[in-house]
Amino acid sequence: MSKDGTPVVIGFDTSNYRTSVAAVTLDGEILVNHRELLPVSNGERGLRQSDAVFAHIRQLRDSEPALREAMKGRTIAAVAASTKPRDGEDSYMPVFQVGFTVGSMLAASLDVPFFETTHQRGHLAAALNGTALENEDRLLAVHLSGGTTDLLVMDTEHVTQIGGSADLHAGQLVDRAGVAMGLPFPSGEELEKLAVQGKSEGLLGCSLANGDVTCHLSGAETKVQQWIATGKMPREDIAREIYDLLARTLVRMLKAGSEKTGLKKALVTGGVAASALLREMMEDRRRKTRGVPEIIFGRPEMSGDNAVGVALIGAAKYKIHNS
Repeated sequence: MSKDGTPVVIGFDTSNYRTSVAAVTLDGEILVNHRELLPVSNGERGLRQSDAVFAHIRQLRDSEPALREAMKGRTIAAVAASTKPRDGEDSYMPVFQVGFTVGSMLAASLDVPFFETTHQRGHLAAALNGTALENEDRLLAVHLSGGTTDLLVMDTEHVTQIGGSADLHAGQLVDRAGVAMGLPFPSGEELEKLAVQGKSEGLLGCSLANGDVTCHLSGAETKVQQWIATGKMPREDIAREIYDLLARTLVRMLKAGSEKTGLKKALVTGGVAASALLREMMEDRRRKTRGVPEIIFGRPEMSGDNAVGVALIGAAKYKIHNS
């Protein structure tokens, strides 16, 4: 592609887990996908908001070389940032103010439009990119991370929550178990490596309510912590039990969501959904269960926290803004 003045949209996402910066063309070509984990000390289960804000400020500069290279011969047409976790007036988290501030100041200095979106919408847009669901008008979605286990209905304008966890989130279960085993935070990648070597007997029962669209995971975490503390169960088997529980729970929630809405296709995204093992177990469970919608996963690198979806949303808004 010729670079002569090609308009580009820059996206920022500063979450509890990663500092993310992306650059995309108006046609959706991904030029930059910079993602950097926040530094968390061994034994800790994440950072305080104030520490995370400081870490983002330090780490944003690390994206500069990639941005400089990508922008050669191109122009910044707009800037976008996730400014809060999800839709809703009560949704707020200080870490997102870093991306918001940097993005809005960059846009102002260049005299280009600045577009706000949410972290969750960014996840959904990134996961949808390049899938068979891109042209669907309405579909089910599940967002799985350390801060969300949300069952959603999404269309071209709205993202509506119809279910989810009433207590602990999927990523919290994974990370708390992993840290208790001595694994680094976030623990998904290392816990999955253990789970691949283990076996599950379905010892963690699903706890669902409200017609199976609401789940409870805190009881499972209590049992997992007991297993870890006693040392009577191999770590590999504990890890496998966790992924087995998540797969069974999520498939039941998707079935209930499909029955409630009539929707037959579902997008699954979020950091937890990047797990190849979880994907395999969910698909296996889906094949054995009637009434479960078709499950589509985004590319693994687009499932965890990233700014690509934010930039893609910015590009879409820019085209509407200039139509």
